[in-house]
Amino acid sequence: MSLSIRNQIAGTVTSITAGEVMSSVKVRLEGGQDITAAITTDAAKELGLAEGTAAKALVKATEVSLAVA
Repeated sequence: MSLSIRNQIAGTVTSITAGEVMSSVKVRLEGGQDITAAITTDAAKELGLAEGTAAKALVKATEVSLAVA
């Protein structure tokens, strides 16, 4: 598969919280940080996601927001 998204961060799925329509998927990155993605529950099933599954977080630069704490 060819993708135009350059920000691809490898990690491992650590948890999935499935809802009726949307699921929250937590991925532990190689550096130890966690990132959470909200995807459809159908997509999570189609991807075969489960705890321990290797995954890549694809981050489109125009979809990132920053805030100051």
